[in-house]
Amino acid sequence: MISEYFGTEKVRMQVLITRLGVLAAFIGALWLIQLINWASGYGLNRAFGLIPRQLMGIDGILGMPLLHGSFAHLASNTPPLLVLGALLAATATRALISVNVIIVLLGGSLVWLFGGSAIHIGASGLVFGWFGFLVARGFVDRSVITLVAAAAVGLTYGSIIWGMFPGQSGVSWESHLFGALAGAVAACVVRTAVHAPRMRQVDRE
Repeated sequence: MISEYFGTEKVRMQVLITRLGVLAAFIGALWLIQLINWASGYGLNRAFGLIPRQLMGIDGILGMPLLHGSFAHLASNTPPLLVLGALLAATATRALISVNVIIVLLGGSLVWLFGGSAIHIGASGLVFGWFGFLVARGFVDRSVITLVAAAAVGLTYGSIIWGMFPGQSGVSWESHLFGALAGAVAACVVRTAVHAPRMRQVDRE
């Protein structure tokens, strides 16, 4: 039993390290894309940014999270990407691809349908998607781990909800709002099977 336990924990640690490596590679790719974008005079934004209700801008549903308007823009998104991404990698045992597909496709599609007339870019929609997922999952799954993760996210990044409202010039509040909604939807439809007892089970014990 002991050997099986340590064997399982070793596998989980290896999976976590792999996921964190993928997260680091993704963020590194964002910085490489930003460097290329900057060198091209931000031509990538015009070519692959999301333009609502324009067929020529529909590919921005996929391109939007990869593009930024400046190095400062990307720098502001990097810490929450690291923190929320690491928390997501550490507390979910599967279905992370499905979660991210829902956040990117659903959130981006809603921005394309209902967003303001502008070129929408930035990974902040993904940040808000992870935020919405982690918080909503705590209420949906009700395991100790997910509730603690939801509380930690709420305390650390709860103030970002103000970014989901209009009023800030140059900020795609639509991508924030619809990203968070898409993350909440993902929490409801995708179960990530955290290996921890749910609160109902803890109460009975």
